[in-house]
Amino acid sequence: MSFPASRPRRLRRTSALRTLFRETTLAPADLIAPVFVHAGTGVEPISGMPGVSRLDLDALAAFGAEAAEAGLGGILLFGVPATKDPTGTSASADDGIVQQGLRRLRSESGTDLVLIADTCLCAYTDHGHCGVLNSAGDVDNDATLPLLAQTAVSQAAAGADIVAPSDMMDGRVGAIRSALDASGQSDIAVMSYAVKHASAFYGPFREAAGSSPQEGDRRGYQMDPANSGEALREAWLDVEEGADALIVKPAITNLDLIYQVSEECGLPVSGYAVSGEYAMIESAAAAGQLDRQGAVLESLTAIRRAGAGTIITYHALEAASWLRAR
Repeated sequence: MSFPASRPRRLRRTSALRTLFRETTLAPADLIAPVFVHAGTGVEPISGMPGVSRLDLDALAAFGAEAAEAGLGGILLFGVPATKDPTGTSASADDGIVQQGLRRLRSESGTDLVLIADTCLCAYTDHGHCGVLNSAGDVDNDATLPLLAQTAVSQAAAGADIVAPSDMMDGRVGAIRSALDASGQSDIAVMSYAVKHASAFYGPFREAAGSSPQEGDRRGYQMDPANSGEALREAWLDVEEGADALIVKPAITNLDLIYQVSEECGLPVSGYAVSGEYAMIESAAAAGQLDRQGAVLESLTAIRRAGAGTIITYHALEAASWLRAR
């Protein structure tokens, strides 16, 4: 039918009608909060991410309680260690900062909150790369795999429900899955960063985690943002190696890939609204150029509409409160 018989505005006349016929829904349980836990004491604001801080263990426990009360889907935990070395030893240490954080959260939140551990070496190596370096100064893919596997096993033993390898080494999902199974932790899920571009939107995160490379960059292992076919191949490789869920990162610049991966791979997909996306909204809102709440919820809805079942976002707690008030 066409106008005047067809009048789509009939279903937009009131807030109640718009809500009733909304195609894409967003709820607190769809949101995962990334959190930085550091080995010192106190709360350390992150200059590039207004409103986000590095938390000590006490503040982390309080955040976990708040996240559970808000009904968030989970927490994705990143560590900022006290010491670093060439092989990122503290990433897999039983008393590593992420392991301490997981135990604290698990003891105080029980099973009310899904705990996800980021599994990577970049914040723990003194050179800032996501793997160990060979004699030529390049990341050694195969030498890195057992270290990532050890880290995942240690994180699982400390209470993680899910380990999330973000390093982009070839074969790391299979190595981690085998190590978890061999250690009797076959029930721990692997949520891989299947599509992780070498993006310009990671700057604030690298400040937060203290993980900037001392030399070179990560384009030798993170993906080219221009490639979509490669992204799908990467996602399928992770599926074949035993991943249980997939992450696409960044989110807003990869809505097409979120859609394709969710349609083709058959696993739950999470879109990661990265630090630069957060900073853009915060900067524009602070300058009075947009409505902050509206921009946050619209961007999160777009990620959900593209096919993401869950969204990793630094706005998770605030967004949950806005969604409950709707």
